Amino acid sequence: MNKLKPAVLGGLVVGILSAIPFVNYCCCLWAIGGGLLAGMLYIKAAPVRITTGDGAVVGALAGVVGGAIYLIVAIPIALLWGAAAMEQAFRNSGMRMPLSGPLMIIVGSLFGAVCLIGLSTVGGLIAVPIFEKRKDAVAPPPPVAPGGGPGSYPG
Repeated sequence: MNKLKPAVLGGLVVGILSAIPFVNYCCCLWAIGGGLLAGMLYIKAAPVRITTGDGAVVGALAGVVGGAIYLIVAIPIALLWGAAAMEQAFRNSGMRMPLSGPLMIIVGSLFGAVCLIGLSTVGGLIAVPIFEKRKDAVAPPPPVAPGGGPGSYPG
């Protein structure tokens, strides 16, 4: 079963909503929701029962896609509008930071992308017990060899 399509769709939710200013205040919610969406789409398309490990993998893949989109969208936005304001705020407060504004934005964004991967994985894990309703199939008994098998009585 292909995990890429659900991961990309879930990753779009994670990346775009986490990068848009003001909407990004709920970035943890968007990351879990994107992983949940990826897990749900994967479960609905799968012909067999999905394990929690599969849910975690598709959630993590959605987080990787979302993290990449987040970095591509959020870093330029933050550098254009946030770096100068952050530098001024630090200067006004008298704080000395070990990293400069643009470098701090890049490092912070990389840390944020890693967090999105982790939270999306949690969303994929949560999706399995919520959306996977198929019961475990009972394995049929092993076939008996012609002429009897172990435990058969001649009769």
